[in-house]
Amino acid sequence: METVIRGPSRARRARTVGPGSQPSEARPLSAIGDTELPRMPVGIGEMDRVLGGGLVPGSVVLLGGEPGIGKSTLLLQAVAGLVAGSAAELGALYATGEESIAQVHLRAARLGLLTTPAGERVQILAEHEIGRIVEAATSQRPTVLVVDSVQTATVDELDGPAGSVGQVREAALRLMEFAKGEGTAVILAGHVTKDGTIAGPKALEHLVDAVINLEGERYAALRLLRASKNRFGSTDEVGVFEMSDGGLREVTDPARAFLAEHDEPAPGSVVASILEGSRPMLVEVQALVSAARFGAPVRRASGLDPNRLSLLVAVLGRRAGIGLSGHDVYANLAGGLSVAEPGMDLPLALALASSLRDRPVTPDTVAIGEVGLLGELRSVGGLERRLREAARLGFGRAIVPRPGRGDRSPEVSGMEVVVVGTLSEAIATALAPAPGSI
Repeated sequence: METVIRGPSRARRARTVGPGSQPSEARPLSAIGDTELPRMPVGIGEMDRVLGGGLVPGSVVLLGGEPGIGKSTLLLQAVAGLVAGSAAELGALYATGEESIAQVHLRAARLGLLTTPAGERVQILAEHEIGRIVEAATSQRPTVLVVDSVQTATVDELDGPAGSVGQVREAALRLMEFAKGEGTAVILAGHVTKDGTIAGPKALEHLVDAVINLEGERYAALRLLRASKNRFGSTDEVGVFEMSDGGLREVTDPARAFLAEHDEPAPGSVVASILEGSRPMLVEVQALVSAARFGAPVRRASGLDPNRLSLLVAVLGRRAGIGLSGHDVYANLAGGLSVAEPGMDLPLALALASSLRDRPVTPDTVAIGEVGLLGELRSVGGLERRLREAARLGFGRAIVPRPGRGDRSPEVSGMEVVVVGTLSEAIATALAPAPGSI
């Protein structure tokens, strides 16, 4: 059982949390003027986009990700960019409980940071006890404090191993008190469990100001940075990186990053246009349909909602004459991307039909739309923005749902927009003619 020893100093610290110890007065909402939040850009455009413009002084940010995905690399690049991108003498303290100082030095050398301002302004501390980390940060007064990782952090006054619920929660509480009291931005690295959640208590995510997650296949090059919580910005933005020998590199044109190259049209492949926050991106949906040999047919989805896949299989069989009940079905998004938006329905359904009939979708075609249980198609948000991005990347044809009553059909220069009302119409329009047909 975990117990916390709460002495007078602990109670006194708890009473003085926040920017001041004096009680505040209630004011009318209309009497509160506009306040501009100061931002500290980290010098990595994709990360600053997800954070809402940069770090906010006094905020606590939790960066989650699987082991080996690149969290420590991104954090080291971020603090190096922060101290190098400012004319002021900003400093950073990097507390590592997982690696030695020599290991961090080797990573910094590989990233080419030793000859930059980060070589002098970033201090490395090999420590896991929160009291000593806070003491060192209070003495040095850095602009940003990094704790890598919160699962290795311990509090001497608390019984229990590192990573336990009590240790993780108490460590986060004390770091939050330090951040709010000193105005120092604090970044915590946290591992995720097998189901993709931050390891430790769920309350840890409620304590911090922002939760950002680094996602992707560990053995693939592309990485995505998303915010699942952000008190100072939007949670709709996404950052795209590529892992290279020199660390995480920003992808200059994310819209085409998840498109695969084919020498000729391939059955089961359809290009979809998705919207990640304010950024339209194109991704290839791949499907494979084969006759089931033994037992119940297999349904597998990677990067897609498996429940949505099962629903589309049922709709295709009942409403569009694409019977898949006796077939194994596999669906995948190229590049390791994960998407849950309804606009993926139509591309996935077309990919399944294309694979079953062994007829590729006509070249230079992009598909967007939600599929209903009756086989009808529904439009999705940001349609024209998606189509303009597809046209920029060279796609000349788009299959989209018929607009609702009172809405107009989208028009994009240089692109043929084919409007359809049902899934059956979309399949007939999208698939190339069968070999030998007129």
